[in-house]
Amino acid sequence: MPEDEEKLDEQEAVERLNKALSLQYRSALQYSIVASSLTGIEAQAISSKLTEFGDAELADVRRLIEKIVSFKGEPTTSVAALSFDPNARDALLRLAEYEEATVEALQEAIEPTGREGRSEALEHLMEHLILRKQHQVDFLNRATG
Repeated sequence: MPEDEEKLDEQEAVERLNKALSLQYRSALQYSIVASSLTGIEAQAISSKLTEFGDAELADVRRLIEKIVSFKGEPTTSVAALSFDPNARDALLRLAEYEEATVEALQEAIEPTGREGRSEALEHLMEHLILRKQHQVDFLNRATG
């Protein structure tokens, strides 16, 4: 790699990944809260999909931790604030709001990447997580009309 090529800023990447990780923890837990607490026939139909999303969120938590550790960083154990909404529509709207914030944090984690192979790998991982999560946001937005 030529010396004038941009290199990955590991420290900045770890800081941004930890910000996203804190939100990602919330995502996994918030999907579980919403999926388990919705009531009514319509809500029961959506609960299994939310559980599936929560499982995918937890898998992404592991991916983020692995990436942080690969940069010799320490993964945060801080979880962004959770909430409970007894109204199904409100719970889904809040979940979409939380997910949009996490998408933004994942996007911000791309910035400190450089042009090295591992930089490209980090960027593609973030893009994969964003793509999957945006699909979920779209689902939530369709569900709430």
